[in-house]
Order: sequence, then C-alpha cells, then structure tokens
Amino acid sequence: MSATPIPGVRHVDHIGVTVPDIREAHVFFTEVLGCEYLYRFGPIADAGDWMAVHLGVHPRATIRRVHFYGLGGQAIFEVFQYDAPDQVGEPPRNSDVGGHHVALYVDDLDAAVDALNERGVRVMGAPTSSRGAHEGQRWVYFTSPWGMQFELVSYPDGKAYYRNPAAFE
Repeated sequence: MSATPIPGVRHVDHIGVTVPDIREAHVFFTEVLGCEYLYRFGPIADAGDWMAVHLGVHPRATIRRVHFYGLGGQAIFEVFQYDAPDQVGEPPRNSDVGGHHVALYVDDLDAAVDALNERGVRVMGAPTSSRGAHEGQRWVYFTSPWGMQFELVSYPDGKAYYRNPAAFE
C-alpha cells in the first residue's frame, strides 16, 4: 500500500520555534545565524478555547510576541514567546519524542565553527566526517542560548549519494 501525499505540497514554508526570551532570540537569529529580521506581531490570547483548538496549547496560553526571520532567501523562522500555565521550560533532546534540530549549510565548516566559538556559542564536540551515503559531508551540532540544537553541515564536493545513488538503494 502506497501513501498518498498531501495534494499540492511544494516545500517547507517556515520553521516555528518557541523561545523563553524573544530579545535574546533576536540577537541569536540576527547576530549569530545572520538572519534578516522581517516583521513581528502579537500579543495573541483568547478567553475561549481557540488557543487549544487551533494551536494545541493550554487555553489560557498567551503568545506575547511572534517574530519572523529570513535566512539565505530560503528558510523562514517563526519565533514565538509564550506564557502558558503548563509550559515546560526544558527543550527536548534529539532522543526525546518530538526532539529535533535545524541543520544549516555552510561553505566552510571550520570558519563557521571558529565564528561560533568566538561568540561563546556552545559547540558540541569537533566536526565529524560522515560515511556511507553522506561521505564527503562534515557536520557539528551547536546550541542556542535556550538549548535548542542546531547543526552546521558542509559538503563542498558533494556527497557519495549524489555521485552514485544506485550504490545506496
């Protein structure tokens, strides 16, 4: 049985992220990641059940502010700061259900890691060289001030998969 895709899906439109401090996040997205600040709105709250029905959050949750950032002409980050009675303050780890990371392509991984280190950003270990279908790629994880994981990847000469896809079927 084959799955039927959602009709008309074309690409990822944006990535939503909830942060504890929108000002701190603004500095991270603009000064560390190099995003372009686009616009903001908020607050958003409702006395009924709109927040629970439409966003899956506590009905008394309030979105203090939402900021939008563009990166590289492709990615859009929608960054929320919520207040909610049942809010969890710890980000999920990659091994937790709902765990995640955002991977960013860079031309020069070593220069990018040096820049993160100079800014005092926590880089998780040294860059790793991939094997198998990803041979030719190097990567490293780093964290935002609120603990969200990001990854830098670089494969300036391509990946093994792209050179010979049949070898990895």
